[in-house]
Amino acid sequence: MSHIPQIKIPATYMRGGTSKGVFFRLQDLPASAQVPGAVRDALLLRVIGSPDPYGKQIDGMGGATSSTSKTVILSKSGRLDHDCDYLFGQVSIDKAFVDWSGNCGNLSAAVGSFAISAGLVDAARIPHNGVAVVRIWQANIGKTIIAHVPITDGAVQETGDFELDGVTFPAAEVQLEFMDPAAEEEGAGGAMFPTGNLVDRLEVPGVGTLTVTMINAGIPTIFVNADAIGYTGTELQDAINGDAKALAMFETIRAYGAVRMGLIKHIDEAAKRQHTPKVAFVAKPAAYVSSSGKQVAVADIDVLVRALSMGKLHHAMMGTAAVAIGTAAAIPGTLVNLAAGGGARTAVRFGHPSGTLRVGAEANQVNGEWVVTKAIMSRSARVLMEGWVRVPGDAF
Repeated sequence: MSHIPQIKIPATYMRGGTSKGVFFRLQDLPASAQVPGAVRDALLLRVIGSPDPYGKQIDGMGGATSSTSKTVILSKSGRLDHDCDYLFGQVSIDKAFVDWSGNCGNLSAAVGSFAISAGLVDAARIPHNGVAVVRIWQANIGKTIIAHVPITDGAVQETGDFELDGVTFPAAEVQLEFMDPAAEEEGAGGAMFPTGNLVDRLEVPGVGTLTVTMINAGIPTIFVNADAIGYTGTELQDAINGDAKALAMFETIRAYGAVRMGLIKHIDEAAKRQHTPKVAFVAKPAAYVSSSGKQVAVADIDVLVRALSMGKLHHAMMGTAAVAIGTAAAIPGTLVNLAAGGGARTAVRFGHPSGTLRVGAEANQVNGEWVVTKAIMSRSARVLMEGWVRVPGDAF
């Protein structure tokens, strides 16, 4: 019986923040997959192990969650004042598509490290000891990210004592600056608030009319008050992810919010745009026990936030959603800002299912419009495995 052998492709499996993904250099992909399109998508689906009707991704590198069904493609940047171009693909677990509509803020923490190790950053920009400043062009959303990567003896330092809730072990701290994070989404006119309002009333059939803040910053996000949908803001994953009715409600909110934000023209299109927008619910500080058993006190946080990613409550917080949280918190009058106590602020510490996270943002008004110059947060990253991934030769 004839058979088609597997091919192998150089790849690195990395953790970035609270996510994991398979990283590729563009030049290492098969020639037919070096350009966007169906061939590239088919290859990445097979690498990750999707679509999988069992929802386990057993026959691939994915971990069967939105946080671990991810791919990254990097190349040397041809743009002035940038070192590398970063393209992120969120791979659907049970469907045959890759969503290219947004960034992954968590994996952004690993991009600078990978770019240095992969030879995509000029050697002259890398100190023997100190911090390398890697200028990243985020190609999905057309934005700049600055990664501050620690270097020891000429190599990326991955180990350290920086602790990140949602990650079991400490590692080296990587500071990220998301420059001008207001997302320039098609149909949204590049506005941070696509409707022109800090707060809107959103009619959601079967749910009701909700007060929401819809913002394009980091990633398009719809914020709703927790008590308006029957929650406290202290929920962990099991309280929502096992509730089919709740998940359907959140997806309905997401779909109608996407239309209102101008991201899609009809709610039916939401099924083909799973990665964006995100839906999050907020509440005033309250004590709770995190998923690891850690006690989170009222004094530890400014606001409670829970967010859904790819149809499920996230185990911690998406990095891009953290940017949206920090940005919204910095603008008086948004639901996030009001839940955090209102008023002007340059940073917020929020509680999520795994613990807490601090994110800063610089916001000001220019000609009556809110502008955020950058959002800042710290993550960590580590290489888990490097070598080759293998896929059947007829998989793409």
